[in-house]
Amino acid sequence: MTTPLSHFDDLGAARMVDVSHKSESHRLARASAVVRMQPETLALIRDKQLAKGDVLEVARLAGILAAKKTADLIPLCHPLPLTAVKLDFAYPAPDQLHITAMVTVFARTGVEMEALTAVSVAALTVYDMCKAVDRAMTIETIRLDEKDGGTSGHFVRGST
Repeated sequence: MTTPLSHFDDLGAARMVDVSHKSESHRLARASAVVRMQPETLALIRDKQLAKGDVLEVARLAGILAAKKTADLIPLCHPLPLTAVKLDFAYPAPDQLHITAMVTVFARTGVEMEALTAVSVAALTVYDMCKAVDRAMTIETIRLDEKDGGTSGHFVRGST
């Protein structure tokens, strides 16, 4: 049984991909997520008025920690020596918080999963800190927006 999925061998057994033959190179990944909520909830976040504290700074720290722990959460991910993790927040609409993570590494494999994990956990942290005032929040559109490095080259969402 031959499969194009690299995390399975010819017999269909799960495996960690052998990257020992790959060259180390600079790699980056950018991912994003949207948290949709009541405009009043977003105003509380923006104005730092929630009783639990500064939601975005806690979410930023949670996202950074999550990126560093990705190999502990996703079974076939390689542990990587990340060189940087950066999370940013924006308010594209009165009911939306946009979260972006940029992760870089000098390694034999990419950091897409680390960037996706960072935005996911940051979004979950926002939900956790705000659920007392808005249980109807939704986490949407978790996606890879860009990756660069390695043999597969540069990917930017919407440019291909």
